[in-house]
Amino acid sequence: MKHISILVLKGAIMGSIEGPHKVFTEINDFMVSMDKEPMFKVQLVGLSKETPLNGGLYTVKTDHTIYDVKHTDLVVIPALHGDLEAAIEANRDFIPWIIRQYKSGAEVASLCLGAFLLAATGLLNGRECATHWIAANDFRRMFPEVTLVTEKIITSGNGIYSSGGAYSYLNLLLYLIEKYAGRDVAIFCSKVFQIDIERGSQSPFSIFKGQKDHEDEPVKQAQEFIEHNFQERITVDQLASMLALGRRNLERRFKKATANTVIEYIQRVKIEAAKMSLESSRENVNEVMYKVGYTDNKAFRTTFKKITGLSPIQYRNKYNQEMRYKLDGSRA
Repeated sequence: MKHISILVLKGAIMGSIEGPHKVFTEINDFMVSMDKEPMFKVQLVGLSKETPLNGGLYTVKTDHTIYDVKHTDLVVIPALHGDLEAAIEANRDFIPWIIRQYKSGAEVASLCLGAFLLAATGLLNGRECATHWIAANDFRRMFPEVTLVTEKIITSGNGIYSSGGAYSYLNLLLYLIEKYAGRDVAIFCSKVFQIDIERGSQSPFSIFKGQKDHEDEPVKQAQEFIEHNFQERITVDQLASMLALGRRNLERRFKKATANTVIEYIQRVKIEAAKMSLESSRENVNEVMYKVGYTDNKAFRTTFKKITGLSPIQYRNKYNQEMRYKLDGSRA
């Protein structure tokens, strides 16, 4: 029987504590219904016997404190919210315990913004990690030693797992259940909780927000120029000349400050504008393409799919209300 320790963090989101607890206990109930032994021993583990959440709106009673749990098989780090640096500080006493458990053979899984506490342990240094796209800039600033992959729903390696934003942690839970209990049990769980078991990317849900939390003023000027002139053909040489910088110097500083190359930044700004048009206007894909400064149909579609995970038509059908009404036949 695998011992699962779901941490009750100060400042955690209640659903990311209750959700894993419900999913793993549901599997136990399923096994018992088939006259089999339960697979998981699921416990809530905190720094104290009671932890107030949401400003005292909820109080979670833990099964054990970290001082009582000498060994576990899986540590689940729930999502944090609010001031993330303050949240890490409030939960700093968990960090040596998590490290000790991992070095003793336990696996560790972070859910959504729980990746910030996991990264604070140092266990992610030099490794890939996923978290909510909305906090990507803060994560990169706070943990430059970690490779953030904002497009992924799940990362897995060396017994450390992370998930993308919000309820995508459910896909990580399915991944772990398939690993521990097999594909059939994972499929059962996906049906009970109505989780899309094959979803592997959070790119369709992302909104690009340029990384401007830095002190490199020429790079900020370049970002602002791109954002105000994305319909035009902008080159790296043009920006370098405008800022009186060498091309290589600009490219190096831009990548360091924004985590994107200049070309990637231009593409992301254009595609973000295209997404907004596809969501809200009646313009067809070609009209949107020209509007955001693309003239090559293939290049636009390839870049759009690379960034969003969907083709422009798929994206429009998914998010444009008028198109959705036409597709389901409920409104002409």
